[in-house]
Amino acid sequence: MAIVILLVVIVLLMLGMLVLAWGIRARNMQIWLGSYLRRRPPSRPAKGPVHVMFCFVDHFEPAWGRVDLATQRQRVDRWCRDYRVLADAHRDADGRPPQHSFFYPEEEYLEEHLQKIAALCAEGYGEIEIHLHHDDDTAENFNATISRFNELLHARHGALSRDPVTGHLRFGFIHGNWSLDNSRADGRWCGINNELILLRELGCYADFTLPSAPSDTQTRMINAIYYATDDPLRPKSHNTGEPVRVGGSASGDLMIMQGPLGLNWRERRFGLIPRIENADVRRGCPPTPARVDAWVRTGIHVEGRPEWVFVKVHTHGTQERDMDTLLGAAAHAMHAHLENAYNDGTDYVLHYVTARETYNIIKAAEAGKSGNPHAYRDFVLPPPPHRSHLWCGEEA
Repeated sequence: MAIVILLVVIVLLMLGMLVLAWGIRARNMQIWLGSYLRRRPPSRPAKGPVHVMFCFVDHFEPAWGRVDLATQRQRVDRWCRDYRVLADAHRDADGRPPQHSFFYPEEEYLEEHLQKIAALCAEGYGEIEIHLHHDDDTAENFNATISRFNELLHARHGALSRDPVTGHLRFGFIHGNWSLDNSRADGRWCGINNELILLRELGCYADFTLPSAPSDTQTRMINAIYYATDDPLRPKSHNTGEPVRVGGSASGDLMIMQGPLGLNWRERRFGLIPRIENADVRRGCPPTPARVDAWVRTGIHVEGRPEWVFVKVHTHGTQERDMDTLLGAAAHAMHAHLENAYNDGTDYVLHYVTARETYNIIKAAEAGKSGNPHAYRDFVLPPPPHRSHLWCGEEA
């Protein structure tokens, strides 16, 4: 009898291991789980507060779902109306409202949408950057597409800033379908193995695509700010890289700015299986206080400056099912928790930052700057000129 029981236990354990292995593979966790288990969040500094940089990036796609123009207008108008109300109710330690980084897709360009978003940004609520969905592309077409969109955003909408040294336009980037540098295993939704090189040459200051789990485009390196070096003969060259560190300098081809990635044990599936925490904010994964705390605890930072913590979260803001979460009570609660728990001035200081400001503060840390990061929002790249644009109202 004892032997039978032992055999049953062994069989059950083996089945459990098989189910676990299947679950890990099904969600592509084998790519990054080892890095997650080996990583230890940084310790709190011995003295002084932790400065929390909170950056919200948005794959902002008015035409998502191939909707008609009237629906697109409704989406953009709601953001222009409701985001003001949301942001005006909140302030960081510097007196600034929450900042929203609108990564706008080139293939969905429509002048009237960008005019409205540019005007919202001109009033101090955020900035515009570049998003792109493409497939089976070539280097020549990619260069032409991004160059044209750069100039269009800057000339017509006052977006993007010029490098004060080179005079070139600079931009942050999010890749559509997570497929930066041809990183999907099936080769879809990109097609270019030297995309990091091309982005650098075009003026991209940093990529903000990651994390992308559970997609197979997720990198092995997680919860990091690093420089990736492109291998033009291979895809997914940003799988690993060189961490940005105090006293270091730019290397490789492109800075990769990641958001938090880990396991959420508080909200388990079936009460047993932890969910993937990938910093995505939407109705199905609202920004609860527990998630906010987990983002901050992850402690993404420039090596040697652990007291400056970067929290980058993302969303797809124009999808109707998620707008109430992003513009309503859940977002108010998220910002209230940030301001109550991480802005006491003694243990924590909160800073709402755009993608460009995030990059500038990272570069300031790299250059050895310390103290209050608010002083370095424009450290390398100045603000874009879109504050000269005037209106953001309902469509007439």
